[in-house]
Amino acid sequence: MQYKKINNLLGWLCFIIASTTYILTLEPSVSFWDCGEFISCAYRLQVSHQPGYPMFAMLGKVFSLLSFGNNAKVPYFTNMGSAIASGATVMFLFWTITAMAKKLVAGREKDFGNAQTYLIMGSGLVGALAFTYTDTFWFSAVETIVFALSSLCIAIVFWAILKWEAHADEPGADRWIVFIAYVLGLSIGIHLLNLLTIPAIALVYYFRKFKNITTGKAVIAFLVGVVILGVVQYGIRGYTIMFAAYFDLYFVNTLGFGFGTGALLFFALLIGAIVFGIWYSIRYKKPVFNLVMLCVAFIYFGYGSFAYIPIRAIANPNLNNSHPDNAFTMYGYLNRIQYGENPLISGPYYDANDTARIDGSIIYRKGKTKYEMADRKVDYVYDHTTLFPRMYSTSPNDAGFYKQWLQIPDGQKPNFIDNLSWMSSWQIYQMYVRYFLWNFVGRYNDEDGQQSTEWYDGNWTSGWFDGGKHLPKSILNNPTYTPLYGLPLVIGLVGMLYHFNRKKRDALIILLLWFFTGLAVVLYVNQPSVQPRERDYSYVGSFYAFAVWIGLAVIAIADLLSKKINARTSAWVATGICLLVGPVLLAKQEWRAHDRSTKMTPHDMAYNYLISCPPNAILFTYGDNDTYSLWYDQEVEGIRPDVRLVNLSLFTADWYIRQMQKQMNKSAPLPITMPFDKYKEGIRDAIFYSDNDIKGYTPVKEIFDFITSDDQSVQAQTQRGEYVNYLPTKNFKLDINVDDVLKNHVITPDQKGRLDSAMKWKFPSRYVGKDQLALLDILAHNNWKRPICFTTTIGNDNVSGLMPYLYKEGFAYHLIPFKTDTANHDQQSKTNTMVMYDNVMNKFRFGNFKKAKYLDHESVTMFYPVMMTTFLDLATNLEAEGHGDLALKALHKYDEEMPENLYPYIDIAMRKMMMAEIAYRLGDISLGNKFTNSIHDHIKDQLQFNYYNLQNHQSWLNPRDVRISLRVLEELAGVTQQHHQDAISKSLNADLENYRTKLQSVFNM
Repeated sequence: MQYKKINNLLGWLCFIIASTTYILTLEPSVSFWDCGEFISCAYRLQVSHQPGYPMFAMLGKVFSLLSFGNNAKVPYFTNMGSAIASGATVMFLFWTITAMAKKLVAGREKDFGNAQTYLIMGSGLVGALAFTYTDTFWFSAVETIVFALSSLCIAIVFWAILKWEAHADEPGADRWIVFIAYVLGLSIGIHLLNLLTIPAIALVYYFRKFKNITTGKAVIAFLVGVVILGVVQYGIRGYTIMFAAYFDLYFVNTLGFGFGTGALLFFALLIGAIVFGIWYSIRYKKPVFNLVMLCVAFIYFGYGSFAYIPIRAIANPNLNNSHPDNAFTMYGYLNRIQYGENPLISGPYYDANDTARIDGSIIYRKGKTKYEMADRKVDYVYDHTTLFPRMYSTSPNDAGFYKQWLQIPDGQKPNFIDNLSWMSSWQIYQMYVRYFLWNFVGRYNDEDGQQSTEWYDGNWTSGWFDGGKHLPKSILNNPTYTPLYGLPLVIGLVGMLYHFNRKKRDALIILLLWFFTGLAVVLYVNQPSVQPRERDYSYVGSFYAFAVWIGLAVIAIADLLSKKINARTSAWVATGICLLVGPVLLAKQEWRAHDRSTKMTPHDMAYNYLISCPPNAILFTYGDNDTYSLWYDQEVEGIRPDVRLVNLSLFTADWYIRQMQKQMNKSAPLPITMPFDKYKEGIRDAIFYSDNDIKGYTPVKEIFDFITSDDQSVQAQTQRGEYVNYLPTKNFKLDINVDDVLKNHVITPDQKGRLDSAMKWKFPSRYVGKDQLALLDILAHNNWKRPICFTTTIGNDNVSGLMPYLYKEGFAYHLIPFKTDTANHDQQSKTNTMVMYDNVMNKFRFGNFKKAKYLDHESVTMFYPVMMTTFLDLATNLEAEGHGDLALKALHKYDEEMPENLYPYIDIAMRKMMMAEIAYRLGDISLGNKFTNSIHDHIKDQLQFNYYNLQNHQSWLNPRDVRISLRVLEELAGVTQQHHQDAISKSLNADLENYRTKLQSVFNM
């Protein structure tokens, strides 16, 4: 069979194997984090968060159509889009490796014969299939996320440059370069990672096109590649929109034309210039200039997908992030201005103080007929700065983490050595090398491990020495414990060394690809401190590059074996060995950690949030996992369209408040009375507190009217002479009209006696932001017509002091004007008990939690504790209110739906202990014993692990867990003895005394 046919067939085989793997392990519904938003925006062609990802949304829409009207199947098919894209990535990786391998064995036909083909194909299979089963790539392959398609773009452009290299001397070969330019343009509408392949592509072009290769010229070629990267990233992607914006500003504000006129003229001129350049290059026979102009044109063709953003923004879909309907907003949207800028070359240390503020460029907003000045960009002058700042954040939390990480004493200033130490130890090692080792060495678990290099959570492990560490069952039985024994890393390093030894130029190209998609990202992003989640997905391109070397290891090992056995046999043996220690080992170890086929927790968690709300409620959320799955449930499946979702972290933006003032699904506009001019960008961004010494509590409506008044007589004057509103008191009051509360079914008639005459609370912040201003508007004018709810995961800091009046009704707090319970110190555990009982027992869904093959980090650390706390609070309050029978039913429901095993969180053990105590008190000895025994087994396992660590590995010792564990054992021993469970109590006491003696020294730590 011809080489080309074998190469094509095996490439497609890799596609089939990879795609089948991902489809079998596909998440059947929405996933956590951004996936809910991406699915919603794809399904309804809406505008997602910056920078928009329009190409991704349009492709997602195509896959969503495969659901054929079954909206619950939409995420399955959009997830399948990622699976197929990832399978195609593996296929192109196979062809990339075989192209590299073919060059390595070129000229050996006489010695090797058919063995040469076996070697090349073996290399491709090993490298491509090894990458298939790597942790990070597999994670993105089974959910609707941009990184699957982004990886495909990387794979295509790198394969395409190798195709060009193979045919560079043939007529028309430069079509591959133009094709690469088009894919680069398209990839901007998916993710920017693909642009980082440009420096490596530039070197391929130089090595192939030029004869007199020197180190100096190679460096120049590399720098040219970096310049091209900058031109595409900043020039084409960024400044194109900026120039369009300033053209529009001139035409609108100076010449009096309508919005968009100047931008359209600019684009017409740009198109004309490109067309003229192409014509000129053809007319005067300038092939290099022609190639450049064609590449620019095709990058713009691909980049043209971003026309989707303003088109859909003008259509006002429900999800319309930033409302980028004009060139200025579009420019800010593309450049993610809401996320701020990270200094790269020069900037402050974390302890720097700003000594001056310099007004920068004007920030424009779209007015009624002209662009208006919203504000000015502010540039800060600091009392001391440094080159290459890494520890630059002025956030107190970040500063504390810097000092903790580097053990900088209080009062000691950081220096440049500290700066570089932070970069190497945290940014490079902890936030890149650790991820790299996850994929090719192994991993303890999928817990967040950003804050410690020593602790096992989130750390890497080869597994070779874990047998002697007395690891607890919570690690060993966890599907995400995936030791790889370092074997994929070893064979990858073998392939790398062999590649550098035999083909330095090709190896340098792979090294550049690895560097720019890995460490260069680390240096450019310059992460300031602990991230909301692990960021390994950002570096998948570098793991892709390393997989090339895993494949080339086959040739290295075959060469070694060929000294003892014939070439054909050495090819087969080398391929077999590398398949076993690469793809087979990875697949075996990683499968359990990536099989999401039975998991429904994100969908059902969002469902429970929505179902916990009364009809027509306003539900305030905060974080991504509080919001994105909710958007999916509502926007795609149409679950509870009457509930208005309000993300408080977006509620600070004028465009978002304005969207809340319109109809959405079956939800009426929010009762926000402010006209846009009172809260638009630059107006009332922050209203600061200035004590007017007002006695008692002031009605919310009076406060709202005062802080939104444009009357200068009730405003304060700044040092600049500007008149601004201020907050005169923090003591708020909302008078209660009993008839309104009853008429709107906020409470049942039998609860009337619990109503207070007024809600009184203290506003906690030193200023009122736009989100709090809009919330005050709602409180002042809602008149109890719509229920006001907050997700139970929102946190006390984000409810503006209303916690004394918030009562759980499931996964949501409901604002109810009951008399405050000053004796209850745990305000977050209050329940509107009978409503909550009905929601939890009759309406909740449980995400297949008990039977799922695999549960991701968020399901375990977020859904499980929230569900446990929900049942515990419900049972506790049912018992307190005299409904012991219902409390037991709630505990049995928990036992029926939630898994018995305890994850390694001592706080969860404490909650289950409280459940056991309730069961004992209510006479269900069997259930109490079941809970007690599971707690006992878990705690004993953890205490034994801590005892080993005390003796051998003190950096893994957790004194807090030891103290709480012993306290739990002590309390359970007492409870079981009290309820005559003598055998269990005796066993608990024996372990209590045993470990109290063994771990006595921990109490002195």
